[in-house]
Amino acid sequence: MVNKQIAQHWWILIGMFLGILFGILAVWLGWHQFTLFWIKPWGTVFINLLKLIAIPLILVSLVSGVSNLNDVSKLSRIGFKTLGIYLITTIMAISIGLIVVNITNPGKFLSPEKSLEFQQKYASRIAQTDVELTQGPLQFVVDLVPENIFKAMTQNTAMLQVIFFAILFGIALVMLPEEKTRVVKNLFDQLNDIVMQMIHIVMLTAPVGAFCLIASVTVEVAGDSLQETISLFSSLGMYTLTVIIGLVFVVFVFYPILVSLFTSVKYRQFLKGISPAQFLAFSTSSSAATLPMTMQCCEENLGIKKEIASFVLPLGATVNMDGTSLYQAVATIFLAQIYGIELGFTAQLTIILTATLASIGSAAVPGAGMIMLVIVLQSVGVPLEGIALIFAVDRPLDMLRTVVNITGDAVVACVIQKSENGRVLVQ
Repeated sequence: MVNKQIAQHWWILIGMFLGILFGILAVWLGWHQFTLFWIKPWGTVFINLLKLIAIPLILVSLVSGVSNLNDVSKLSRIGFKTLGIYLITTIMAISIGLIVVNITNPGKFLSPEKSLEFQQKYASRIAQTDVELTQGPLQFVVDLVPENIFKAMTQNTAMLQVIFFAILFGIALVMLPEEKTRVVKNLFDQLNDIVMQMIHIVMLTAPVGAFCLIASVTVEVAGDSLQETISLFSSLGMYTLTVIIGLVFVVFVFYPILVSLFTSVKYRQFLKGISPAQFLAFSTSSSAATLPMTMQCCEENLGIKKEIASFVLPLGATVNMDGTSLYQAVATIFLAQIYGIELGFTAQLTIILTATLASIGSAAVPGAGMIMLVIVLQSVGVPLEGIALIFAVDRPLDMLRTVVNITGDAVVACVIQKSENGRVLVQ
């Protein structure tokens, strides 16, 4: 199985590399329409296949994982530890983003005249954004509890509601006598095995899916945003670099500290074990779509117990958004600088709180971070028109921050495993 994982890892990487080459060639030869009509749909099909599995995986794996924890005390202990660590890593990621952006000051590379020009130019596009702006900071608590679980299961954006139901269902199974629940537990264990086999089947198409996704993204970015990127090179380039610096710091400084302090695994071995999921996250830009691969890597490559992985990772796919939260902090300060708005210490604390809450309620799908950014911007009075300024570079950054999101999930899973007197066994 390890050799299979390594082979799959390289095939996905090859698919991504060929996708970049094809995308560049398509831009050069003017194959925009061909790529978007004949290549991109297969990438969309691949993402749809992954999303198809996401809801069944979350439901059966969480119910199976929670019910196998045997007693409520163990469940509450793992649950509180998991949520606590997720909140800590999110707050740290946001803080790192704020520190980096306050050092680089990317928004100050654009002149005030140019700022006004872009504000007027993009005002109409922002008006088309379908976002509810009247939500309060506790709206995510309201959205956590579904009115109708069957309706929630038909929407990939309602995964947090499915998680809530699955955990509640699992807790009820734990609390009832075993003789009354044995059949149901066995059913969910078997359903979990079936879903995992479906994942193995879908993952066979991952290299082709990665090729199609990367090729279409390359063509779309170069074809639609080239002039905007040139005109905003100094400011947008520094903004992009700032986000990347923050993400790299989280992955190669902050996470290694957590792994070295709270687990027995070497970080290089950890990265090797989780790398197939990282490559898939980069190509799909979706923590939810990557969740099957993340669980597979953690269980088979890192040796994390199934009961830990099936609880911690699905929860992290929607609750733990370190990369997205860092990006929201950087984007908010960047746009504030674009509009000449000074955000002091209190305002930046507000960003930390709001971005943390927004990350909890953010859907684990491509582009969700951009929608949740509206709430963060509104909390500190930054004009929403500024979102259009970062449209051009959002997709590549979305791909990068998704890698950070799923890496953070795996780090926390390793920490929880060690805290439960278990070793992380790198295969």
